[in-house]
Amino acid sequence: MARERELDLVEIAPQATPPVCKIIDFGKYRYEQQKREKLQKKSQHQQLKEIRFKLGVDTHDFDFKTRHAREFLEDGHKVKATVFFRGREIVHKDLGKAVIERFIVALEDISKIDQPIKMEGPNCSVILAPDKVKMKKKGKKDTKPASEDQSTKKEESSE
Repeated sequence: MARERELDLVEIAPQATPPVCKIIDFGKYRYEQQKREKLQKKSQHQQLKEIRFKLGVDTHDFDFKTRHAREFLEDGHKVKATVFFRGREIVHKDLGKAVIERFIVALEDISKIDQPIKMEGPNCSVILAPDKVKMKKKGKKDTKPASEDQSTKKEESSE
């Protein structure tokens, strides 16, 4: 039957009794299977996003970049925060570490430290990974206060 249709006879489940076979175009079947595997690998891949700070970063810039890092972490990506020193700023490594520590504290509710703070040439960096457990806890906590916030807003607007 397979030869008449110019297709292939493929054994699907050899361990079953009787063995299960299917008449299909094997080339097309393999192509679709590779496409599915590629899509799965693509969805599994975790990217490393980098956020760069200067030593004298302003609070608005810091908050803006921290919000972006929060979005990256919520999407499941790792985030590398880097403070780069220019010229004589390299003398003040402690100030760079303070910026990194402030960044870690700002994101500690949804992340964990993947690689601790370290110096890489003229840069000071840390890598944060998303923490699924903390995100779930945060999600449960956010649902209750959100409804309370709305009720308080309605009371305030009625006054």
